Amino acid sequence: MVSLIVAGEIGFWVVLTAGLLARYGLRLRRTGAVLLALLPVVDLVILGATVADLRGGATADWTHGLAASYVGFSLAYGHRLVRWADGHAAHRLAGGPKPAGMPEYGAPRARYEWGVFALTLLASAVTVALVAAVQWLVGDSARTAALDSWYPRMGLVVGINLLIAASYTVFPKREK
Repeated sequence: MVSLIVAGEIGFWVVLTAGLLARYGLRLRRTGAVLLALLPVVDLVILGATVADLRGGATADWTHGLAASYVGFSLAYGHRLVRWADGHAAHRLAGGPKPAGMPEYGAPRARYEWGVFALTLLASAVTVALVAAVQWLVGDSARTAALDSWYPRMGLVVGINLLIAASYTVFPKREK
């Protein structure tokens, strides 16, 4: 499973790079758009392989939960990542404006961190839903018991991100 997840991550970056190169380097906007639209297919392949592995009789381990987490975070953060990469590619390959960075100080930074928190909350909710769905599809709690550890793990991730976002609200970073 780890090899599949690594291959999926590599595939994600290869498809993203190909899409941006087609869009800006080769000026093939439609081809680039089609390639970028294929990015969720990588997630579907990872998810399908995870379910197939477990339905085929494998006993779940941490890697099956990692696959669900990869899909959850990819779905939540994917659009933002593609938009970020698109802005940088437009700037470097097509003479577009330099993309704005994240805000550094005060209320704008706090709002930014709360946006990151919202995405993390969404990613964790998707992960938990996928883990529960896989457990339900397999229908054998003895074989999927290892996936139970992903529920508190995602709670911890959300909790840490909540503390980070709250810290920027309560103790805003100030300009020097």
